[in-house]
Amino acid sequence: MESERCLYLLFVLKAMRSFIIVGHKATTAPNFSLEDIPGTSGRLDILCRAVTAAFVLSHGIRKDVCVYLVLLGGEIPKTIRLVGETLRHLNPDERTTAALLKKALAVPATPTWAMSTSGIFVRTGGLPELLADLLDAKLIYLREDGADIRSLDEGSLSGETAFILGDHTGMTTEEESLIELAGARVVSLGPTSLHADHCIVLLNWFLDTNVFMPV
Repeated sequence: MESERCLYLLFVLKAMRSFIIVGHKATTAPNFSLEDIPGTSGRLDILCRAVTAAFVLSHGIRKDVCVYLVLLGGEIPKTIRLVGETLRHLNPDERTTAALLKKALAVPATPTWAMSTSGIFVRTGGLPELLADLLDAKLIYLREDGADIRSLDEGSLSGETAFILGDHTGMTTEEESLIELAGARVVSLGPTSLHADHCIVLLNWFLDTNVFMPV
């Protein structure tokens, strides 16, 4: 456990990108069915696809990525953290990802991060607690009416950057106020509403290729 923690701290210091996905109906309990993930988990399938988009490459996974899944579909919010540097057993299918999240939700959760499987941690708490953890990160909130991402200079997306995305229900007014108070910049990938996993694919491509051009 201590070696896992040290690896995580090392990862945080050199992390280039994080993705925060808020699942407003996503279950915080492990009693959903892997045979019917959309119908029994509060649309945890949406978050599974986001995990795949964030990490999975043709022949491996991204090591410089961290994903935070904020689960609000229970009495007490929970957050699951997936760390690319130490993540294991992730395959490019929803069922495998859901099984890993199911194991994480079965771990007794407290306000302190607890490891489920390698690279996957869980704790109680939602968006306020997570934003408090990421005070040193550059926060980018994805919304259709934000500034065109191509108008940002390279320095705006260098270092540790955390992108905040909603699920199919969108963010609440209270959540947007919280994100604004945290100092996040509102950025757009275009006027068309896209799925969270599609946004993550585009963001990874954008950062991989360092495409910064005037609009």
